[in-house]
Amino acid sequence: MILRKIDILNFKNIPECSLEFSEGVNCLLGMNGMGKSNLLEAVNFLCMARPMSSMPESALIRHGEDSMLVKGEFRADSDTDQKVACGIVEGKGKSLKLNGKEYPKISDHIGKFPVVAVTPSDSTLVTGGGEERRRLIDMVLSQADPAYLGALIRYRRALDSRNRMLRSGFRDAILFESVEHTLEESAAYIHQARKEWIAAIRPRLKEIYSEIAGSAEKASVSYRSQLNGKEMKELLDENREKDRVLGYTSVGVHRDDMETTLGDYSMRRLGSQGQVKSFTIALRLAIFEYIRKISGLTPILLLDDIFDKLDSSRVGRIMKMVSCPESFGQIFITDTNREHLDEILRHLDGSPRLFEVSNGTFTLIPTE
Repeated sequence: MILRKIDILNFKNIPECSLEFSEGVNCLLGMNGMGKSNLLEAVNFLCMARPMSSMPESALIRHGEDSMLVKGEFRADSDTDQKVACGIVEGKGKSLKLNGKEYPKISDHIGKFPVVAVTPSDSTLVTGGGEERRRLIDMVLSQADPAYLGALIRYRRALDSRNRMLRSGFRDAILFESVEHTLEESAAYIHQARKEWIAAIRPRLKEIYSEIAGSAEKASVSYRSQLNGKEMKELLDENREKDRVLGYTSVGVHRDDMETTLGDYSMRRLGSQGQVKSFTIALRLAIFEYIRKISGLTPILLLDDIFDKLDSSRVGRIMKMVSCPESFGQIFITDTNREHLDEILRHLDGSPRLFEVSNGTFTLIPTE
């Protein structure tokens, strides 16, 4: 998947720009707060029709404006060109078009233009709460499996309905049975998909982490779920009275988590900053390979500030991995240090591009 060009209007601190990209590596150089990460956010927004993090979509609109628009021209791995336009008008919501036609459902867009992003906030995938890790799992599986996204949407709607019924004191058994049937079916699909996904990426995660760390440290992930031992129906029946007292559903796949470990120890409790960052990068690269294998499309890879908190040897190993054209396609990299980026560009074939970023403006600068 290649993003040939992008047009941006009033996106975060970017007032207006039109940029054409290399099919290989694109580097963004500039001080913090200048707009490097915002361009990556715009690319992700085109691919996923949502922000990278859990922020209100209105926060993507440039301060003082009432709307924003991002347009992109993609070339899929099948050499077909497609145009995507995604915009937000304050008070009116979001519009998403493919080749000039509005999507019937925005969820239909997910997975068509796969993207994987490595960001400074990824440390929360280890140090944060379970909702961060569930959000990651859902994002990955939604890109790889449209049926998963459908099951997730049905589950969330049924969960919301059941919680409203519990808070309202409903006792109608038939109504509960109808809502819970949807919960049970959706939960079964979600649980199986998550279980298979974690089993699939675990071996590759271990290998990539060892390559990055250059040591015998063994990184791993495991799946923690209440459905590992019981079916959803059994859990709901056992906790029905408890849920009525609490006013919400206390069991289900919305409470799943992904355990992260280094050897026999919890990465969350004992991992250093360098180990955590190496782990999250390895996890993202394992995800990249998984999406490519399942979807048949090569995702766009966004690497935001990956040099921070890593020693030069780990950075060198990462760049050697991602610079391999047989393994990775189009890459966007941000950094504040030109020496880092020049070192990367010196070892690349093709026609990489380097942009200097200042106050939301982008200037193409020579790479030779």
